[in-house]
Amino acid sequence: MRIGELAERAGTTTRTLRYYESRGLLAARRTENGYRTYDEDDLRLIRQIRTLQDFGFELEETRPFVECLQAGHPAGDACPASLDVYRRKLAELDVLVGQLQAVRAQVAAQLLRAEAELPGGPEPTCELGGGGRDAK
Repeated sequence: MRIGELAERAGTTTRTLRYYESRGLLAARRTENGYRTYDEDDLRLIRQIRTLQDFGFELEETRPFVECLQAGHPAGDACPASLDVYRRKLAELDVLVGQLQAVRAQVAAQLLRAEAELPGGPEPTCELGGGGRDAK
């Protein structure tokens, strides 16, 4: 298939595919007249890259997965280097989750403090809708 078809089937742009090629993540074969050609393996590779990027992986972090696929493994994460990237990403996510939990705790504390300082205490809530002091 040519670059336009690959881009369409992968849900990306030809510009992105050329960028992947320039970064060494995608290798195009050329026809006699210079057109890039690709096959189903290339489509699988692009889908792997895009899935990882959707999960928050940087483009360079996808390289071990690409190399694993190119080495003939049916899954890009069946190689030791891919597993190392997964481990690093999980460690990064654990740090971020911890930071978010700390921020959440601070916001919750600020909310409690602010509600306690309201004249007359916290505003009552109404489960039937409307909310607020005038809801009946």
